[in-house]
Amino acid sequence: MATIYYTGCSLDGFIATEDHSLDWLTSRDIDDEGPMAYPAFSQRVGACAMGANTWQWILDHDDDPWGPKPTWVLTHRAFAPSPQVRFTSAGVREVHAEMTEVAAGKDVWVVGGGELVGAFHDAGLLDEVWIQYAPCTLGGGAPVLPRSIELRLEEVARNRDFACVRHTVVR
Repeated sequence: MATIYYTGCSLDGFIATEDHSLDWLTSRDIDDEGPMAYPAFSQRVGACAMGANTWQWILDHDDDPWGPKPTWVLTHRAFAPSPQVRFTSAGVREVHAEMTEVAAGKDVWVVGGGELVGAFHDAGLLDEVWIQYAPCTLGGGAPVLPRSIELRLEEVARNRDFACVRHTVVR
């Protein structure tokens, strides 16, 4: 079991534009059966965590929000109830303990944003960072990781438009 940050990113290090758009990412060509693609990654995951902005983006852009994976949204905002989603203002250590139990040996995915991922790292809970780099720059927006984290490169692959990398966190 590992706690993993899996995300798409622009070449200049942003996961979303300043107005929270992901159009630059979702318009790219990727092979769902290719290296480090989401479908195979998703099968490894037993529980997810995300912040309020990420959850709001899902609500605004997905007709069938999220799906069956047990998910924690760390927030102080109020959201309408959603199946499989737990809204909490608890700390990342408490949430991680709950997620790990529910994941039953499968990986835990910290979906984003970067500040939440940083909080998991600061608590010593982040194990891996997987990034699919899109062939574009945004010039600003939400940074992939808004703090200094030491990583070790473990794997590099190309999946059509994306340069895919997997790192482990150096402790």
